[in-house]
Amino acid sequence: MKSTLKNLAAWTMAWLLSTAIATFGPIALWDNIGLSILAIIINLLVGIGMIRANVSLFATYDELQKEIHLKATGITLGLSLVLGISYSLLDTSNVMAGDAEIGVLVGLMGIIYLGSTWYINRQYL
Repeated sequence: MKSTLKNLAAWTMAWLLSTAIATFGPIALWDNIGLSILAIIINLLVGIGMIRANVSLFATYDELQKEIHLKATGITLGLSLVLGISYSLLDTSNVMAGDAEIGVLVGLMGIIYLGSTWYINRQYL
């Protein structure tokens, strides 16, 4: 499991780096639509690799670990959907001053997943 976890960490870091390049490259490094499209395609492919590494990690889990992470994933999906739609509605109805940003939702998803995993683990102690 340790090598599978290291593999996931490597893919995650590669995805984060490719996301940063695809995001900031057009702003700071180039002014070329072709390079932007290439960076986005690379980001998508690296993201698929990260997902496959995550699936491989889950395959090494025992039944309890699978149950914990399945519940945490369900909670994350549900809360992210409900809160994300509400967040978007605040923007589209002009209730909030700024624009709804996807980065806020991604950060929220990470916090929800970590929190729900911690909470569910505590139930089994």
